[in-house]
Amino acid sequence: MGDTLIVVVVIILGAIILFVFPLMTMSDNTDDITQLTVETAVTEFVDDIRTTGRLSMDKYSGLVETLSSTGNTYDIEMQVQVLDENPGKKTTQAEATKIGENVYYTMYTSQILDTINPSSGVTKTLALKEGDIFSVSVKNTNTTLSQQLKSFLYSVTGNDTYVIGAEHGGIVTANGSGN
Repeated sequence: MGDTLIVVVVIILGAIILFVFPLMTMSDNTDDITQLTVETAVTEFVDDIRTTGRLSMDKYSGLVETLSSTGNTYDIEMQVQVLDENPGKKTTQAEATKIGENVYYTMYTSQILDTINPSSGVTKTLALKEGDIFSVSVKNTNTTLSQQLKSFLYSVTGNDTYVIGAEHGGIVTANGSGN
């Protein structure tokens, strides 16, 4: 009876070693590739907006389409800090220089999407200017196979964790209002 129990335990351990660990390795590799794809897509999207100064629904839809091609769902958060220049004038001995501080006001994802969403078939564009700051943050909202396996075996992951995510942002270097 004792030998039979040992044989059953060895068979179960062998099955785990032969099937579960390779599956975990492959799913981890898939998450790594997806992470690289997401980072690349977000970086290219933000850099395009920064260098052109224009954000349109077509560009945003392209980002969403690229992210969706990975097979995961994502929470995309955009933020634009618009430079509101408030210079004062100070004259000293016939030299006029600007004084004062630059103030930024912030637009978030819902405001940005309301601005660029086409109404009545007319394409809208959010024109940014030099000095504005544009940033995007992306996190997966679904549970990947790797997360499921790790949760099953280790009970490590929680409900609020994400595996795949990317953030990128920077200062806009071109005025988007010009044609």
